[in-house]
Formats: sequence, structure tokens, C-alpha cells
Amino acid sequence: MPNAHSLDSVTELEQDASGPGPTPIVAVVGRPNVGKSTLVNRILGSRQAVVEDKPGVTRDRIAYDASWAGRAFTLVDTGGWDPATEGTQALAARVTWQAKLAVDTAHAVLFVVDAVVGATDADEAVAAVLRRSGKPVVLAANKVDDAPGEPAAASLWSLGLGEPYPVSALHGRGSGDLLDAVLAAMPDGPPEPFGTEKGPRRIALIGRPNVGKSSLLNKLAGQPRALVDDVAGTTRDPVDELIDLAGKTWRFVDTAGIRRRFRDSQGADYYSALRTASALDRAEVAVVLIDASQPLAEQDLRIVGMVIEAGRGLVLACNKWDLVDEDRRHFLDRELDRQLYTARWAPRVNLSATTGRHLDRLAPAIEVALAGWETRVSTGRLNAWLGALVAATPPPVRGGKQPKILFATQAGAAPPHFVLFTTGFLEASYRRFIERRLREEFGFDGSPIQVSIRLREKRTGRPVRSGGSAGHR
Repeated sequence: MPNAHSLDSVTELEQDASGPGPTPIVAVVGRPNVGKSTLVNRILGSRQAVVEDKPGVTRDRIAYDASWAGRAFTLVDTGGWDPATEGTQALAARVTWQAKLAVDTAHAVLFVVDAVVGATDADEAVAAVLRRSGKPVVLAANKVDDAPGEPAAASLWSLGLGEPYPVSALHGRGSGDLLDAVLAAMPDGPPEPFGTEKGPRRIALIGRPNVGKSSLLNKLAGQPRALVDDVAGTTRDPVDELIDLAGKTWRFVDTAGIRRRFRDSQGADYYSALRTASALDRAEVAVVLIDASQPLAEQDLRIVGMVIEAGRGLVLACNKWDLVDEDRRHFLDRELDRQLYTARWAPRVNLSATTGRHLDRLAPAIEVALAGWETRVSTGRLNAWLGALVAATPPPVRGGKQPKILFATQAGAAPPHFVLFTTGFLEASYRRFIERRLREEFGFDGSPIQVSIRLREKRTGRPVRSGGSAGHR
């Protein structure tokens, strides 16, 4: 079974070689709706954590790279910690468990309390747990938007966690003093923000709600890293984890399920969709999970199309294979071949996130997609092949003239992009023909290909260019 790195081992991989130690981890905890994610966004300087004016939006532990005053640290946002839910089987109880786990793996804790409401019984219970943990704790008295609100923050001395720092996560008031206190509580770490060196390959797990993305991440990690529930839409923020698989370390990113219509999403669901798209943009390969026990849905086709449009490597993972009988397997093969004809080049893995069946086939499929995604063809070899192809099958006549392909070059990789220099416009069907033959000759398994054309310069005037393209296919 593949193993996941703990947060401590993750920081060891990311530490600065010249720094005195691993990157410190700061866990942000507090009861629901006190403004933890808003404060995280304020510290990061951008809206990365999903925020909505209702409790329970954040559910998983979400790690972000942050820095202040020249020092780097990992900021871990958590779901609302409600001690009253402990001992139950509810989703809220598992959110609380994730928050406690974040404290256990952190070097320092940022405890956020609503200064307007004051210290509640739940805050007192959380404070008691934090005092017993022995971890350095910085107390943030949030929602102090102006000077008259500071006396309310002073009342939080009663929690026994030291000085409360009045702050407004919404407006930024007092955030500098709070971060200075956080740095003072942290152990020494890298003196500079995170470097840009290439780390583990990034793999995004995407799909419609409830196809098993979080279950797959948890099975790969060997621990309940992401919350799983029968209710669709449990995951809100992208959850990433470093996982050892087939002798290599990968960064898998679990994402929120993509619903039927993006424009119908509201509130937290809308921002979750935005973050899923952002996670896909940062990934190199997308593993699209499909519920093999059910017929393909419109969302499945749209999600595959979104990956192709983004130009990312693609692996199709047919999950819940343990629930599929022989008849369904036959129909599934036909559905995939007929409805996903634009992605017939994608490697396919039939697996079960619940039982772990065929998980060993996932890493080889990802390797195939990465190899195809990064493939380059030399200009000489490309043009020798293209010349023979055009001689055997010339472009169709357009407007009474026969367009000629003068030259071709690969403009880029990841994904492969080919530019054809021509004397006339090439029909879309002929560009698709060239793309198909490119795959037959050079491979590109698991990767979309873009084929563009550029018309030959006219003698009088500027170059004539065409954006005509076969697109990412």
C-alpha cells in the first residue's frame, strides 16, 4: 500500500538547503464561523481559502505556503472545531478530528476567537485542549474592526492562553502585530520564502461529485486525509498530499466535484469550482474519475473536455470497479469509445478506491501521460514524416486552390503544439487527420495535441496569420 507523508515529512522535502531546519507549520483553529479562512486569506494576501457567511464551509485540512518578514512557513486552515461533536459519527465530528490532527502535527497554533461574541463554552473547551498540547499558541481576537472594539478582545485573557491580539481579518487591522507574534512562537525555519525548484509531479483528481475522489486520495495516503461522506459536495477546497507510489513521490490534489452547470453554483460551491479549475491549471496530469457503476453523465464529458482544453495530461480512472458486473463492463467499454471519442488516446485504469483493487496500475498510467505530454519531435524528423504524408494524402482544395504545407515545427511541449506554415487555409478535418497520424507515428499517449496553421507572408503587407486550430484533442 502506498504511504503518504505526514505534514512533518512534507516540510522536510520542502526545506531550504541553506536554512536551519524544516519549514514550520502553523495550524489555524477555532470554532465554526469565527473567520479562520478569512484570516488565512489575509495572511496569504489573496483569496485562496473558500469563505462564505455561514458555518462549516471549510472541512478538510488545507495547507498553504506563506511568508512574513522574510520567513517562510506552512499555514494550515482547518474546519470549525466543535468539541460537542466528539464521539459522534457525524460529518462535523470528522471535521473536528481533522482540526485536532492539524494541532498534533503543527509547530505552533493560531487560535481564532470571535471577539464580538466573546469566549463561549466551545472556545473554553478548545483552549483547554490547546493548553494540554504543550504547543505555542497565539490567540487572535477576530472581528475587532475599530478601536472601540478592543476592550472586548481584552476579555479573552480569561482563556488562559496569554495575550489576545485584536485583529480584523476582513479589513486587515492588527494583522501585522499578529503575524509578528506568530513568528515569535514558531521554531526557526528557512530564512527565505519557498524556492521555485521543481518538486514532485502534480496530479489533480477531478470528477463530478461523489465519484470517489476523496476516497481514492485516502486509500493512496493510507489515512483519512480528506473527508468522505455520502452527501455530494463534501470537499470544498483542493486537498493535496505527498504520496509515495511506485517508488516515486507524487503530489496528489483532491478537488471539489464539478457540478452540472457552473453558472448555477452559488456561494461556497461557486468558489470551490473556481479553485478546482485553478488546481487543474497548476497540475501536470488530471486523473478524471468516472463512476463505472453508472452510465456516463454529461458532467463526465464536460470534465474531460475541460482537461483537454486546459492542455493537461489525462488519465481516465473508472472507479467503483468492484460494483461492476460483466454486462456493465461491456456497456461501459462501448460508452467510453462512443462518447469520449475525443479522448481515445487517454490511458484507462479500472480500479476501486474502496478495496484498493488495481491501484498499482495508476502510477504507470500517469507515467505514460507525462511522457506523452512532454514529448518533443525534432524539426528534421517532423518535416521528413510530414512530406511523405502530404505526398500520399494532399490537403483538400479550398476555393479552387490547392493549399501547400511548406514547413512544420513543434512550437512547444507540455502539451505538444505543432505549427504548420502553409500557402492557404487547411480544413479542420485535414488538421484532425494530421493530428491522428501524428499520434500513430510519434505516440503522445495521454496528452492532448494542438495543431495550428500560419499562412505564408504576402509580398505586400503584413503576415497573414490564422488562429485555426485542431485544438487540444
